[in-house]
Amino acid sequence: MDKTHKHSDYLTILNDKGLRRLIWALMVNVLLTVVQVIGGVISGSLALIADALHNFSDAISLLIALIARKWAKKPADKKRTFGYKRAELIGAMINLTTLILLGIYLLFEAILRSFEPEPIAGWIVVIIASVALVIDVVTAALTYALAKDSLNIRAAFLHNVADALSSVAVIIAGTLIILYEWYFVDTLCTFLIAGYVLYYGYIEIQSVIRILMQSVPVNIDIIDVTMRLEEIENVQQVHHLHVWELDEHTRSLEAHVVISKADHEAIGKVKGQIKEVLNRSFQITHSTIEFESESEHDVCTYKSVITPH
Repeated sequence: MDKTHKHSDYLTILNDKGLRRLIWALMVNVLLTVVQVIGGVISGSLALIADALHNFSDAISLLIALIARKWAKKPADKKRTFGYKRAELIGAMINLTTLILLGIYLLFEAILRSFEPEPIAGWIVVIIASVALVIDVVTAALTYALAKDSLNIRAAFLHNVADALSSVAVIIAGTLIILYEWYFVDTLCTFLIAGYVLYYGYIEIQSVIRILMQSVPVNIDIIDVTMRLEEIENVQQVHHLHVWELDEHTRSLEAHVVISKADHEAIGKVKGQIKEVLNRSFQITHSTIEFESESEHDVCTYKSVITPH
């Protein structure tokens, strides 16, 4: 890649409002992580360090989202004829896997702290957690608009929402330590943060795995699709039906369709009706149909079998 092309890519990043928001969100999260780690070490608060590590995972997730978003915009080429849209799914997979590992680590540390409690400076915890809460809200605001259309960025957005809730929990823990010296609350908050992180990571990673495994979209029933297509005039049987998602916005289908009339005009009419039904009823925008003549097959046999491979 020459310098001119690199400069062009850089300008593209600067001119993309969404990418600029991600860059700002990344910067404030890195700064917050450093402040929280320092505060956690000074105060002795495990919950504050836990929140810092969670924020650091957010910074990493934002960086990955930034890179993935840029790659996803690349057009299709000879090596990747479907384009690079799944780059964001790969980014989401990395982010969520890291999040789950982080949750396991926090759980382990909380268990150790249960047996060896340490004194905690409550005021430092409250002050830094309050700053963290403000930054979490700012970061969530920066990514909110982008989260509506991207699973990868939505994961980053929900990360920040979780961080805001974690910061609230840490503030409550610090306040209770100041007022009543309930040091166990710090460990309890760490357990809660770890539990939420693990739950969230488990729920979200299922969606990413489903798309990467080319599973049928959750709100589509293969049998229902088959029956709706077979209701179209001149369609005798639909078989070898596959429905999957290229990414979270693009649904695809391929199928063999047995028709009673195989002339050019009949095929064109059925093809148009099939695409209309798929688009209107199932939001399937890309379909590949292979038409077969009724005379070439034993239609009665097909009627009894549906084969979603």
